[in-house]
Amino acid sequence: MRFTLTAIIVAAFALGVPEATAAEDDPHFLSLAVGYYDINDDWDAAEFRAEFRARNKIWIFKPLGGVMATSDAAFYGYAGVLVDIYFGRRFVLTPSFAAGLYEAGDGKDLGHTVEFRSAIDLAYRFDNRSRLGLSFYHLSNAHLADSNQGTEVLSLIYSVPLDYGK
Repeated sequence: MRFTLTAIIVAAFALGVPEATAAEDDPHFLSLAVGYYDINDDWDAAEFRAEFRARNKIWIFKPLGGVMATSDAAFYGYAGVLVDIYFGRRFVLTPSFAAGLYEAGDGKDLGHTVEFRSAIDLAYRFDNRSRLGLSFYHLSNAHLADSNQGTEVLSLIYSVPLDYGK
């Protein structure tokens, strides 16, 4: 699984077509997602997520921060970085990495409070700069504990631009 996600991210960087005007036009975003938590296991739950995605760059990286909750009362708060890779003006591939704190609630025990998230989104960019796409991520503790079950989540994500007047 890790190899596959790494291969996708490397291929995206290698094949991405820079679209300077679209990238320069990007505002801050509020991204909202709803999805299926733990798609590769028997733990059925819905996932709900809200993220702030900054337009400011640190080299090629943009900061992000967010919260995730499941229908089983699991909770994850995190911060990290993302990279937007444009394919023309309309399609945006966004790999990201984040670290945060996880509470299982009545949901799946991932083995540790500290969890790491590797994600990739593919979205369509509308004329008003909002985006609609699919998001896939892996959440695990990177063997900080003896138990490292991890989980995968597939979501529908909508990103709302926060500064329409730019």
